[in-house]
Amino acid sequence: MSEEFLFILVILSMAIWVTVSKEALKPSKEINRWKMITLLSAGSLSTLFITITLFQSLML
Repeated sequence: MSEEFLFILVILSMAIWVTVSKEALKPSKEINRWKMITLLSAGSLSTLFITITLFQSLML
């Protein structure tokens, strides 16, 4: 995997988590639950993918 792709994925993952944080700070009645579920899923998957990739590069 190229380092450029991983870098872009890291930046994208950070943006997702910032958006999750902003959504979580809203009052509970204003939180869009489907948006939150989607963002949490995307953030978790991207973080998992980044973590696995970094651990694999350490093993080499």
